Amino acid sequence: MDSGSAIRRVLVVDDSRAQRRLVCSALLRLGFQVAEAGSGAEALAHCRDHPVDLIVSDWMMPGMDGLTFCRAFRALPRDSYGYFILLTSKSEKDEVARGLDAGADDFLAKPVDPGELRARVAAGERILGMERELTEKNRLIGTQLREIQTLYDSLDRDLIEARKLQQSLVRDRFRNFGAASVSLLLRPSGHVGGDLVGFFQIDRRRVGLYAVDVSGHGVTSAILTARIAGLFSAAAPDQNIALRRHGAGHRGRAPSEVADALNRLLLEEMHTDQYLTLLYAEADLATGRVALVQAGHPHPAVQRACGRVEFLGAGGLPVGLVPGARYHDVSVGLRPGDRLILMSDGITECPDPSGNQLGEPGIARLLGANHALSGPRLFDALMWDLHGFAGGADFRDDVSGVLWEYRGPRP
Repeated sequence: MDSGSAIRRVLVVDDSRAQRRLVCSALLRLGFQVAEAGSGAEALAHCRDHPVDLIVSDWMMPGMDGLTFCRAFRALPRDSYGYFILLTSKSEKDEVARGLDAGADDFLAKPVDPGELRARVAAGERILGMERELTEKNRLIGTQLREIQTLYDSLDRDLIEARKLQQSLVRDRFRNFGAASVSLLLRPSGHVGGDLVGFFQIDRRRVGLYAVDVSGHGVTSAILTARIAGLFSAAAPDQNIALRRHGAGHRGRAPSEVADALNRLLLEEMHTDQYLTLLYAEADLATGRVALVQAGHPHPAVQRACGRVEFLGAGGLPVGLVPGARYHDVSVGLRPGDRLILMSDGITECPDPSGNQLGEPGIARLLGANHALSGPRLFDALMWDLHGFAGGADFRDDVSGVLWEYRGPRP
């Protein structure tokens, strides 16, 4: 017998000693380990205490017959499948069906022919071989799935921490400057995202506002987002790409210069396949004037004190995509009660259940409906309405925005 055989241990069950010896002799010549039992009850007790690969059992036996023994054998807890051959003189279709229903795998006619016995056992060995192979593959798959789950759990914990770190890039979600206030919205669609919003004070009179959307999603986009956050940091003005040193302090660059400098930095120094869209604005607290650059980002919206909504800009090329791209400044005057909203395409391109995007008409409608709200409460209401527009589905893209509300100079 091959050491790799699927059948090693065989149990022969028959109330006739002569019949058992005949079958056992044939099986021993085939190289199997063979045990005997003179009744179904004795055979069941043997199976409880010893592993068995193949059973050759007579059908008609006093006490527990072959069918009853087969059902009891199938009910035993086992790590692997056991092949069951019934010895019978019955050949009627309904009798064969009864045997199959009881759990028998094959039948062997009495008196037993050694050649037919060898063929039936060989068929069982093929089936058990495939079953053992499948069991081993399932075991390996289970082991690999557990390893993958462990890795996934570790990655999930890391991503949760990364999300906390990314959210910490936007520490202040609201700031009151007296003449105006700024509110920020940042909601990644996954653990981490590629959107970034923020602000910093250029000097006592001017405030820089920015909204960034890095291409793609996930860890790669989040890493570049973190790098971009450092380029707009208020804590390190010498590293801030929107500022240039002027005497003992710093002066703001024109928004178009900021987009140009960031474009060259991504293409010439960072050497990344990622690109981003940008809206950078410089807001004047004294006059309400806002100068901004639109680099592939959705058009910013201005909502006047009366509730009317206007959209600014002409689009512009994304940053980090085209060498030598030209960017242009756009300016708008805000009067007391007016507000400027910078928003990501997670808002403008949010689809409804039919796939229709919200678009600028939808944004104007939502801003009009929530005209009486301000600050973070406005963003909360917009998110509620956006969720309803999407049919209650999760947002497919990161959602972010900057709200600049101008009240006019204070005495």
